[in-house]
Amino acid sequence: MANNDVPDIASPIRTKAIMETYGLTFKKSLGQNFLTDKNVLMNIVDAGDITAEDDVIEIGPGIGSLTEQLARRAHKVLAIEIDQNLIPVLGETLSPYDNVDIVEQDILKANLPALVEEHFDGQHPLKLVANLPYYITTPIIMHLLETAVKLDTIVVMMQKEVAERIAADPGSRTYGSLTVAVQYEMDAEVAFVVPRTVFIPQPNVDSAIIVLNQKEGDVERPISEMVFFKLVKGSFAHRRKSLWNNLQSIYGKTPEIREALQEALDASEISAQIRAEKLSIHEFIVLSNNLIKVEEKFN
Repeated sequence: MANNDVPDIASPIRTKAIMETYGLTFKKSLGQNFLTDKNVLMNIVDAGDITAEDDVIEIGPGIGSLTEQLARRAHKVLAIEIDQNLIPVLGETLSPYDNVDIVEQDILKANLPALVEEHFDGQHPLKLVANLPYYITTPIIMHLLETAVKLDTIVVMMQKEVAERIAADPGSRTYGSLTVAVQYEMDAEVAFVVPRTVFIPQPNVDSAIIVLNQKEGDVERPISEMVFFKLVKGSFAHRRKSLWNNLQSIYGKTPEIREALQEALDASEISAQIRAEKLSIHEFIVLSNNLIKVEEKFN
């Protein structure tokens, strides 16, 4: 347990003291912004419903502010940090907690299944928590969704606008290919907004916490994920254009292809003049299934 006489890592006074002690500077190249509001950190832990039954992976622990709060709740925490200068800092700041492992790795290059097998016993629900640098949010999210590791819950702090895109509903102006790619795998919800004023240094935009949970029950899947994602990406390539125009950009404009595309739309009961942001994931799946004949005949 931590010494109650020592301020939490997240407190502004302790954060500054740690920075001074270790001669740390914030690295813009790594998008480093440290949270200095304990209430926000506790709300992040609450958003993930972290309990003593959970194992947690944290990406980018920084100096350990969020890690400390996770360690107090979780069964075990694996903190993955890319900045080698922060490894000894974390070793000191998190020394009161015997349920924290710290590894120096780039999450985009790490063998996550191997790390999970090495550090966890496999007997507990596995969740992931991260305060992600804005510039690399989307690649990390997609990497996590594509990993062989089953993450029951993902709780991520990111730029507010990106969080709104991920959690968007069909028909909204923020609904796009990223929305579909994430919600194809997980249920998404924005938990709360985090003001820029609680960070050192202060970023130029507000952040938000998004919670991704594994879908329950039987999840609808397309016949071909390749065709599905090709359709999704191509349908949003030109947002102002109709689905019909984007489909022709994907497959071609010959009379034969146009006839086949119209047949696929008719079979899917989808208007050619609709825009992609109006389509639900279910409708994208149905249309992709009906486009397989087009793929086989013309590609």
